[in-house]
Amino acid sequence: MAASNPYNQYKEQSIMTMTPGEQIIVLYEECLKMLNLAVYCIEDKKDTEEAERAIKKVQRIIHYLDGILDFKYEISTNLHMLYDYFIRTLVQANIRKRSEVLKPLIPLITELKDAFQQAERKIHMK
Repeated sequence: MAASNPYNQYKEQSIMTMTPGEQIIVLYEECLKMLNLAVYCIEDKKDTEEAERAIKKVQRIIHYLDGILDFKYEISTNLHMLYDYFIRTLVQANIRKRSEVLKPLIPLITELKDAFQQAERKIHMK
């Protein structure tokens, strides 16, 4: 039996102990990381394959976030429309491999991440 990687064990345990809000924040952070990587790959490295991988990862995350929405809350409808916009924009960016299509998503996702962070702080202050 192969020895487990302690880092992977730690990472898995830390994810399993996160609140749903904290998990969403981590997903938004990963989206931002991958969007910035895609922009860098397109503009500086001229590596369209790596950019495509990063964009597809963002698409998977956004699809996941869209899939877990609870539509009994009004905000879910608004988030669904925003996620739909993100997906359409990501598809266009992937087809065109143009960073200027991706860049407008970065502040929007940053704003969502910040809003979830504020909400998490308020929840834990009670």
